[in-house]
Amino acid sequence: MNSPVFTSLIPVILFIAIGFYVGRRGWIRAASVKDLANLVFMVLTPALLFRTMSTVHIQDLNFGPVGIYFVAFGIVYAATLALQGFNTLGAARALANTFSNTLMIGVPLVGLVFGDAGLVTLFTLISVHSLILLTAATVVFELAAAREHAGQAGGTQQPMWRTVLQAMRNGIVHPVPLPIIAGLLFAQTGLVVPQVVDKPLLLLGQALGPIALLLVGVTLAFTKVGHQFKAAMRIALVKCVVHPVVLAALGWALGLSGLPLAVMIVAASLPVGANVFLFSQRYRVAEEEVTASVAVSTALGLVTMPVVIVVVTRWVVG
Repeated sequence: MNSPVFTSLIPVILFIAIGFYVGRRGWIRAASVKDLANLVFMVLTPALLFRTMSTVHIQDLNFGPVGIYFVAFGIVYAATLALQGFNTLGAARALANTFSNTLMIGVPLVGLVFGDAGLVTLFTLISVHSLILLTAATVVFELAAAREHAGQAGGTQQPMWRTVLQAMRNGIVHPVPLPIIAGLLFAQTGLVVPQVVDKPLLLLGQALGPIALLLVGVTLAFTKVGHQFKAAMRIALVKCVVHPVVLAALGWALGLSGLPLAVMIVAASLPVGANVFLFSQRYRVAEEEVTASVAVSTALGLVTMPVVIVVVTRWVVG
């Protein structure tokens, strides 16, 4: 129980549990959750991302494991579509099976277990995670929606090229990848962030982990699973178990090991990210199922993530 892995995981579980208790007690109202989320995404997250990446040189980044991550994503995503059918419901489930909560849970978890080196690897993934995955998902959703509405009377649809460009723009002009890109560009200048700026960034970044994890717990307290439990559990098992297994198998087949691959496997084992709900809401498909899958996969992840971390720290990192 005194191993670094378990001592790093205990705060993650504890903060989520405290947030859940706070929500259940009504100390934070459901209407305030969105405001807390905005604080995390718009203030704390950019501070941590920029400060961490402002000392990283591009030539030191390792994009190999990131590429494997997207190959694993493609395999699980395509397999889901093949089983569910090429429709908006299949697209929603495919995205839920593959889109990880890399920010709210991934950042504090990887930071505690792997330190700054692990965060740099994770931020390398995060810098293109939403851009690639959400752009690909947008194309699939639009094609599936067009197929479902083919022959039906109604309004005109936006051209595909415009939809893709808009998705790419939204993936870049965003409070997550934008500070990563800005930090990397600043690092290449050779300058150092002044102490008067660096200190506030440090304090804001340190607040991200606890507040983000508390927010996860609060969100769980207000999420109702109900009759969607079975469908949500199927998604949770694919997301938290199958996805990291596929990624680990690819890494093993290619003879890879080390910290970057370990971080990618852990990232693949993370629960379903909240962005999936935005897609289900936009296309009005499986909204309750996706909401339930976020909650169920988070609860399941508290069991599966420690197992994944123990395995990768012993056999991948060595």
